[in-house]
Formats: sequence, C-alpha cells, structure tokens
Amino acid sequence: MPATEAATVPAVRRPARPTGPERRADRRFRHWGLLLLLGWAAQVAVRLWMSSRQVMPVATPDETGYLFAARVLTGGPEADLSYGTVYRGGYALLLLPAFWLAGDPVAVYRICLVINALISAATLPLAYLMLRRMRLSRTWSYALGHATALLPAVVFYAEFVLTDAVLPVAVFGWLLLTHSWLTAPKGASPVRVAVYGASAGMVVAYVYASHSRGIILMVVQACVLAVAVLCRWRGWTPTGIAAAAMGAVAYAGMKLNEGLLPRLYPGGDNNLAANLEWRLTHWDGYGWTLSLGTGQIWYQIVATGGVAGVGLVTIAVIAVRRGTPPRLRVLALAMLAAIAGIAFATSAALPVEWRVGNYVYGRYLACVTPVLFAVGAAVLLRATLRTVLWATAATVAVAVMAASVVQWYAGDVLSRYTYTLFDFPETSFLTWNWTSFHLWRATLAGLVLLGLAVVAARLPRHGRAVVVGLLVLVNVAAVTTATIEISRPLSRNLAAYSDLRDSTDLDAQRSIALDWNIPWMLRLSQFYWAWNSKGTMFDARWVPPPQADLVVLSWPKNVPAHMTWRNAPPGWRIVASRRTPEGDWVAWRRP
Repeated sequence: MPATEAATVPAVRRPARPTGPERRADRRFRHWGLLLLLGWAAQVAVRLWMSSRQVMPVATPDETGYLFAARVLTGGPEADLSYGTVYRGGYALLLLPAFWLAGDPVAVYRICLVINALISAATLPLAYLMLRRMRLSRTWSYALGHATALLPAVVFYAEFVLTDAVLPVAVFGWLLLTHSWLTAPKGASPVRVAVYGASAGMVVAYVYASHSRGIILMVVQACVLAVAVLCRWRGWTPTGIAAAAMGAVAYAGMKLNEGLLPRLYPGGDNNLAANLEWRLTHWDGYGWTLSLGTGQIWYQIVATGGVAGVGLVTIAVIAVRRGTPPRLRVLALAMLAAIAGIAFATSAALPVEWRVGNYVYGRYLACVTPVLFAVGAAVLLRATLRTVLWATAATVAVAVMAASVVQWYAGDVLSRYTYTLFDFPETSFLTWNWTSFHLWRATLAGLVLLGLAVVAARLPRHGRAVVVGLLVLVNVAAVTTATIEISRPLSRNLAAYSDLRDSTDLDAQRSIALDWNIPWMLRLSQFYWAWNSKGTMFDARWVPPPQADLVVLSWPKNVPAHMTWRNAPPGWRIVASRRTPEGDWVAWRRP
C-alpha cells in the first residue's frame, strides 16, 4: 500500500490468540453450556412423557379459561364463563401457536402442553445460575438444578394448561435479573444495568398480565426500585427505565384483559376483590386469612421434604442478620414479602368452597417453591454442621407450629369437607393415601425426609451425591405417582363422561347452549369439545333454551331422557345422553 494510503487507513490487527487458561475457560464454558442444553432437553422429555395421555382440560375452570382466552385472541368464538374467576390473557398469549397450528381441540391441547414443557424445563438453567451465585461448584449446581426442576410443584402443573407451568420460571428470572441489577459493580456497562432492570420489570408485569399473583410481585418490585434510589445504589435514569418498562408491559396487559372480559364474562365474574376487602376489614376475615396463609406455607415445607423450609429459614436469617450486605438484605426481604403477600392475599380473596384445599393448599406458592428448594438444598450441601442443624431445628419448629395453626382453625373440617385429589399431589404421595387428607402424618413424613437428607449429607464419603440422589428420587417418585394416580385418571374419566364427538358433528354446530344445572366440570368440558361453536348458558328451570344448534340439558333422576325438554321445537332430537358420577345430561340437536 502506498505510504499516503497507509497513513489514512487504520491497520487491522488480528485478535490475539487466547492463552492457555483462557482456552481452558472457553472449553469449560462450551462444555457446561452443552450440558445445560442437553439437561433442558431431558427435562422437556420428562414433561412430555408425564403429559402424554392428557387429551382435554381437567383442571377446570382454570384450564378452559386460559384455552378460551387464547381462542378468542386468535379470532375464535366466545364462551360464557360468567360468575367465575377471571383468567387473564398473559399466559394465553403463549398458547397462540397451538391455535395457529391446529384446529382440533385435542391437537390444540397437546401442543399447549408442549409449549408448557419447553418453558417449564428452563427451570434447570435458571436454578443452575442461582446456585452458582450461591457459590456452589458447577457440578453440584447442575445436579441440584435437575433436582429442583423435577419438583412436583414444577412438573405436575406443567401437565395442565395452567399459569403454574410458567410462573416458577418467571419468578426465577425476576429474582436473578433483580439481583444482577442491584449488585452490578460501579464499572458495569450502563446499558447492561438498564437491561437488567427493564427485564426484571417486564417479567413481573407479564406475571401481572397472567395472574393476580403478579400484583404482589409488582408491588415488591416497586419497593425494591424505591429503596435502590433512596440508598443511591442506582441513579434515577436506570431506575426510571426499569419502572417505565414495568409500567408499559403492565398497561398493555391491563388493556388485553379488559378486552377479554366482555367476551368471556358477559354476566360478570365472581368478584374476588369483594372477598379481599371484607376479610381485610373484619376480625373474622383476619382469622381466615392468617390461618389459610399459614396452611400454604406449611404445604411448601412438607411437600418438599422440609428442604423448602430450610430455604425459607435461610432467607429470613439473611434478611435480619447483622453483617448481611445491604443489597442482599433488600433482595431477601423482597423474597419474603413476595411469599407472604401471595400466601395471605390469595387466602383473603379465596371464596368458601367447602373443600379441604381451602385450608392447606400448595398451588398458589408453587411459583416460589423452586427458589426455596434450591436455597435449602444449597445449605444442606455446603453449610457447616452447626448451621445445618440450626436450620433444620428451625424448619421443624415452623412446620409444627404451622400445622398446629391449621389444626386449630380447621379442626374436623379437614376430614369432613370435600377432598380434591388434584390439590394434594405431594402429600398424597407422602402419606400414600389418595382418598383423604392427613395433616400430622404428612408433617411427620416430610420432616423424616429432611432428617434423612441431613444425615446423608454428613456421610464420610459421597454424602453430597447421596443427598442429591435422594432428592431426585423422591421428586421423581412423587411426580410419577401424581401422574398415575391423579392426572391420567382425571383425563380418562372426564373424557368418558363428556365427549360428544361420536354422537354428533360438532363442527357443524355454530353455537351450543348449556343448562346451568349441569355440574360445572361437565359444562366446561362440553364447551371444550364444541371447539368451533359459540358457547352460551341458560337456566332450563326458568328460561326456555335459546336459539342454538345444540342444547345440553340437565337430566334429573327417574326422568326419561325425552322428558328433559317437554316443549322441544318440532324436529329437535336427542343425540346423546349420559349418566355419570359427575352429573347427568341429555344433548338435543336442531334438525
């Protein structure tokens, strides 16, 4: 090159070859990245196998609420879910590809479960990242990440079209992103810090768009942002960006849900806000709220063999202990506030349903269970014997006190009210009983498992491996028995009780009307099978059936099927009738 050109064109330097340690670090990164990818794929396979025999929504009305919301968002027909709980549209957005790829209800449902599996399996890499931040080695972080991702609270609910399939991933993501935003060093890139904060805000806002539990997380995140500004850990600009991102996504979610309300709840919803207001303004309401919230915390401890209890105690100690770094203290307090807020707010809003699950329930806090479990497992593996014994004793005390509160408030209700097997996948396994609930037997079984884990961790050789193996074994056994004893029979039986496809051409029915007097599980299942039909409700005792193509009526005992509609219009005929343990019905079709 001529000298004049060489003076004006910058020289292009070849990148320096990495040194020996850098090359080894690169290889390790690729090695662990590949292992995480393979582990994620294995977790997806586990979930797909567990849900392989699911053909229809059985966790009603929740599943049907999300499915119908997604159907409306893709331009499909409306469904009347009036006077029920509002199921938000954020989670339904994730299901849209299923509706674009298939039109048959079973195919749509199965694709939705595949979407669940792909997202739920991300619990593994997120748990791995969190355990690494807790200073566990890559090997033990990877092993415990698998144990965490195999929790029944993570896998079992991924077998259904429920927000609980994705919320644990969202909570993990929010916690990691907020931690990165709070603890980023002074020299960190401002763009990276802003991305951390904005991403954390958008995650909690998405949870708000998907479920009312997101309101709690948004309040907690707003408090974290306020503290970060007041303590001058973060400036106004990165904090403003984080708040603006959270607000924008929350506003979009609010408008989305406002658009769905009149199309799915034309008669209004069950007004859970009124329950919340009453219980927070009356002494009786406080008793209900505090006892039921305590029951939720009890369930998390026992259902994880006490490990989540160790995690909860550890986070509480971090929050109050002298010497804890202030930013870590704020994060621990945020986690405790989220747990308490979800447990007690959902209990306050819960309607009286005369079921055991009102008093001890694990699903609302299932979104935080993997975090608590991962923290507790890390303590068992790397803490000193004195610390482990102290944490174990505190966990036992909390579990026994929580069980005592449940026993005091609920009393014999635990044996008299309706036992819904779907509510108790873990405790049914611990007590080996799928027909009734046993508070103290489940408590004892969970604490015995914790004791075994503590003893195994102190074995002179391979103690850590034994603990991880025990946790994986228990989780796999619990979720497998839950699948065999709960989800598969539910799907098989409800399909037999409600499927209309062999009786009439449902694709030819433009609308379907169902009698309010049919049990709600069967009503919503009928709506599901009539996938391309607009669904409406009516009360056959007082109102004549509307002008629909297919009418499904309640079938009283000792009444012939043809007498269920004595004034049927000319030409209408019965196409199906069924007496089932869930309820009896007769389907009439227009000529």
